[in-house]
Amino acid sequence: MGNTFGTLFRITTWGESHGGGVGVVVDGCPPLIQLSESDIQPDLDRRRPGQSSITTPRNEADKVTILSGVFEGKTLGTPISMMVPNTDARPEAYSEMAQKFRPSHADYTYFSKFGFRNWQGGGRSSARETIGRVAAGAIAKKILKERFGVEVLAYVQQVKNIEAEVDREKLELRDVEANIVRCPDSKSAKKMIRLIEAMRRKGDSVGGVIEGIARGVPPGWGAPVFDRLEADLGKAMLSLPASKGFEVGSGFAGARLTGLEHNDAFRMRGGRVRTVTNRSGGIQGGISNGETVYFRVAFKPVATVMREQETVDVRFRNTTLKGRGRHDPCVLPRAVPMVEAMSALVLVDHALRQRAQNEWPERKR
Repeated sequence: MGNTFGTLFRITTWGESHGGGVGVVVDGCPPLIQLSESDIQPDLDRRRPGQSSITTPRNEADKVTILSGVFEGKTLGTPISMMVPNTDARPEAYSEMAQKFRPSHADYTYFSKFGFRNWQGGGRSSARETIGRVAAGAIAKKILKERFGVEVLAYVQQVKNIEAEVDREKLELRDVEANIVRCPDSKSAKKMIRLIEAMRRKGDSVGGVIEGIARGVPPGWGAPVFDRLEADLGKAMLSLPASKGFEVGSGFAGARLTGLEHNDAFRMRGGRVRTVTNRSGGIQGGISNGETVYFRVAFKPVATVMREQETVDVRFRNTTLKGRGRHDPCVLPRAVPMVEAMSALVLVDHALRQRAQNEWPERKR
């Protein structure tokens, strides 16, 4: 099982949804970074369950503890281990799932791969695994901001067919956090919230799109072939639970344009090379060009719905199953910090790789 992500800045997540806890080991963090739990907890608070009327009511404080890698408030350059305990697990809600595979979940595929599975809340396949990613991502975001001047943000751009209009260059965190759906367009946000609440009442769910943004990324991060910046971002985003699509810049809409319509012309501005437009999403040839990096991630409707559906049991007999337990009717509001975290992990890894490759010996330009 692939539980490790990254090259120089590496993370390994561990734990199951209804086990004793979940966590992460971060290896490759530079030394002398000021770090404490207070740097990490705000993003975990944004990810945690039970935070609003449109998220799962599971009541978890998700309080993080740093177990290693930090001394006197600074990183040591050694592995940083962090843990969050599970305090409100209710495995009895999943007892029927011990014998039946939930439609569109990882139950059947896990069973097919390993011949055994943790049926309590999905075990390792639960979105609760992302706690480790968000905790590690908070460290990555801090490094990016303090060492490289890079800011990472994400917001809900679409829920089902409701789309928001947002100026990504002016977007700030307070705009994202202004409402419970994490959509900066207040008019669209109200419609999204009403739709999600309606889906909850019907025992159904809904999906949508999150846009990720990274401002201040300098030119040169990435690689031209297999480790293209957009390829690594794509892998990171598609590794998130419920993600089903990824596009950067103009994405699939660019297929409807001609070359002249799509090209980003260059122009000297403020003593540096800039592009007049940014249909490339800040990445050209797999390498950042100095413009804002932006991309979108599509998330499917949550698979657990409170309606009876056809399925099969562990003996491969036809049966039915109705969803139980505590679940989000829409994953998007809680997925925003997950998208930010995975963005930051990719970018800080490429930042360190760029520095390792090019900053010694001093290059002549």
